[in-house]
Formats: sequence, C-alpha cells, structure tokens
Amino acid sequence: MTSFGFKILKRSKKSRARLGVISTPHGEIETPAFVPVATNATVRMLDSTEIAALGSQVLICNTYHLHLAPGGKLIKKAGGLHAFMHWNKPLMTDSGGFQVYSLGFGTDHGIGKVLKTPTGKTIERDAQPVNVRITDEGVHFRSPIDGTALFLGPKESIRIQEALGADIIFAFDECPSPVATKAYMRESLEKTHRWAKQCLEARRSKLSALYGIVQGGKHRDLREESARLIGALPFEGFAVGGEYGYDKPTMGKLMGWVSDILPEEKPRHALGIGHPEDFAALAKSGMDTFDCIAPTHYARRGVAFTSRGRLDMRAKRHLTEHKALDQTCACDVCGTYSRSYISHLVRKNELTGLKLLTMHNLHYFNALAAHLRAKIKNGQL
Repeated sequence: MTSFGFKILKRSKKSRARLGVISTPHGEIETPAFVPVATNATVRMLDSTEIAALGSQVLICNTYHLHLAPGGKLIKKAGGLHAFMHWNKPLMTDSGGFQVYSLGFGTDHGIGKVLKTPTGKTIERDAQPVNVRITDEGVHFRSPIDGTALFLGPKESIRIQEALGADIIFAFDECPSPVATKAYMRESLEKTHRWAKQCLEARRSKLSALYGIVQGGKHRDLREESARLIGALPFEGFAVGGEYGYDKPTMGKLMGWVSDILPEEKPRHALGIGHPEDFAALAKSGMDTFDCIAPTHYARRGVAFTSRGRLDMRAKRHLTEHKALDQTCACDVCGTYSRSYISHLVRKNELTGLKLLTMHNLHYFNALAAHLRAKIKNGQL
C-alpha cells in the first residue's frame, strides 16, 4: 500500500476551512496549499531547485502533454517523473480530461471554466466539438505535433499516469463547457461516473493515490449527485472539476455543496482554479489544494501580482519607480531589483525580466497560501 494519508489538524468554526497535512511517498503537503502547474515537467522559466526555493510544496504536471512528448515509457525508463525532472517533493498528474475540453469545445467557443460574459452559444445533448470526438469509451483526437490519430480513455489515462509515477493521480473524466445544456451535462456526468469506476478497475499500482473527480457544472442537483456517487467509491481523495458557473461567488457555492457531501476524512482538490482573490473562498468552501497557471501565465505577459493588485510592468510609468515590486514581499526579487529595472527588461523582451516576474509571482502565491493557513490556525477564517 502507498504511504499516502491525510490528517486534519484544525477545523474552522467560521467556515468549512480546515488545516491539514497530506502525507505522500515524497513528503508532506501542508494544506490549504497552492499547487503550481508544471505542464511539461517544469514551471516555465525556472529549474526545480528554484521552484522549491520559492516555497512550492507540490507541483501538478500535464498527462496529455507528457504523453505526446517525450512519452510515458521514456519517463518511466528515466526513473519516473521525479527523477526525470529532479524534483524530490510531491507531484500530481492530471488525467487529461481538461484537454478534452480545451482542445474541443473550449477551442470552438473560446471560453474557459468560468463564463465571464454570455456568449449566446449552447451545447446540446449528443453535440461534438470540431477537432475531438467523444465516445462512451473515451476521446479520439489527433496529435498537434504530427497529426497522429490518438485515443485517450480511462484505462489509457491510468496507464500513462502510473508510468509517470506521480504521488497523486486523477481519474479520467469529461470536463464540460459552461455553455453546455443540462441535458448534455447529465449525459456527460453519467460518462464521467462510468469512467471513474473503470479507472479504479484499471489501477495496477498502489504507489500513487488516486483521486476521483466530481462534475455536474453549476447545477446543484447534479453536483450533489456526483459527490455522493464519487464519494462512495474507494478513492484516496477527491477533486472538483469542470466548469464553475457564471462568476466566482457561484464557484464558491458549488465547492461548498460538494464539500458537505464528500467524506470529511479525505483531501479535496479544486482543479484549475486559484487566482489570489480565490484563495480565501476556496479554503472557506472546504478545499485543501488547488492548482492554477496564473503566476507563470501572467509573468510571461509582464504582470506582477502584489498586495496592492496587479502591476503591468510593460507600462512606461514603472521605468521611473526605483522601489520593489511589492514592499511587503520577502522574495529575493523584491529584495534585490527595482520596478524600474524589471520594467526595462520586460519592455525590451529580455527573458530575465520574465524570469524575475515568475519568481516573484510564484513566491507571492505560495506566501499567500501560507498566510491562509495561519489565518485558519488563528481562528480568523
């Protein structure tokens, strides 16, 4: 059996928040925790030593992309994902389910997990995206690298993830679109539930903890039904996936619906969500870990996250500001470089500027999560 476990250290009296520790073969994760996204077995612009030094406890890598290149077999021969990327802390791998959406309806309609503005589009039952074919068995698509016909289903996802060897892996699911009708959502949910059981059956190794994924979109009855069914299956932990409604308050509510039903003694992960303004809401709704591309995605676009909001370092006004990005931040970037210098680098498209912003942003997100834990410990959240 795996040395995976979860211990709740304190439960909030003000919300569903809890302070805990997830134990894995590669170390412990203090929760609530932010999980940086290491899509291709790296957080862009940084090496593994730098990522750890910035306070990261755990990373999540992308099964779909690593399957395309360099391939699960190659990584397994290299000693697994930890050895391959020289990371001796906990790792997660997603199931590939989100790529089904992002390459399919997400690309077709240009929308993400939260429908910020109405599009007038709907996805009816039995509809199919343009470049992906979703069946009861899995998903057919073509490699964006060489056009090779590929198939990904529950068994295939588990086989790939087991080859990668992360500490925490996820069941294969269909990530539905925010514009899907309830009829489509119902059909998708039934598929995800069948696939969850098939993932458990396909599992060969106990070295990785397997999380089940709750779907159902913004519909409370579907979310609660999914939480009851998935929560009754022998997963080591659970995740909330799919689309999160029309706005952030809706997201917090649906996370709470799910938390009230899932087994309390097992950890919960929110997939693909985690801007700074989401941290408190996610914790208060009962989530223990959450991943997001925001710190690196925004850094590569010249944006720094600070205690006073976001700064666009491409703006000319920052060239005359001889002070830190955030004077309350304890990261080495803020202790060494000025806004003026970083703005100069970003405006000249120097990679060093993007790296410094990535370092600051990642430290900021991890420090924010640590502050969240402190607030729960002190009874403030």
